[in-house]
Amino acid sequence: MTLIKYFVGISLAILSLWSCSNEKSLQRYLVEKQDDPAFMKVDLATSLLKGDTNLISEEQKELFSSIKKINVVAYPIKDGNTLVYEAEKKELDKILTNEKYQLLSKVKADKINLSFQYVGEETSIDEVIIVANDSEKGFAIFRLLGENMHPDDMMQLYRAISNGDIDLSSLSGMESIFKNNL
Repeated sequence: MTLIKYFVGISLAILSLWSCSNEKSLQRYLVEKQDDPAFMKVDLATSLLKGDTNLISEEQKELFSSIKKINVVAYPIKDGNTLVYEAEKKELDKILTNEKYQLLSKVKADKINLSFQYVGEETSIDEVIIVANDSEKGFAIFRLLGENMHPDDMMQLYRAISNGDIDLSSLSGMESIFKNNL
């Protein structure tokens, strides 16, 4: 009986160690970069972006209620740190090739490459990841956390930004990375 207890205990310990993944997640990557002075970081509650709520539609209000938080982390290229930039970009690309991150679309605008990915079900998205990359200026990761977001919501968000319905002043330090390229 004692032998069986040891065998079961050792088996469970081995299984738990084996099942732990060493793969790095986007969340872990972003947390690690919080203390790195080479990165620019902003965590936002969506309430900071709403601006004048009288100007936004009911659909836009519904969109904002589904988005709980936005994390923005950017790595600007400065002082010739292209080798570090390439290493960071490679690490980020490797993380985003994980099958849990599903591709919505890729867009190229001038020198900027944009990638839109999500985590969750197609009809109920929990996380949207937007990566903007310019090989001369750097990259930025926008991570939108929410509940039951829909792909159409992202188009609504884009329209709200385009119409100026969203106050982006809290991201004022980030625009210098991609200034004059969007």
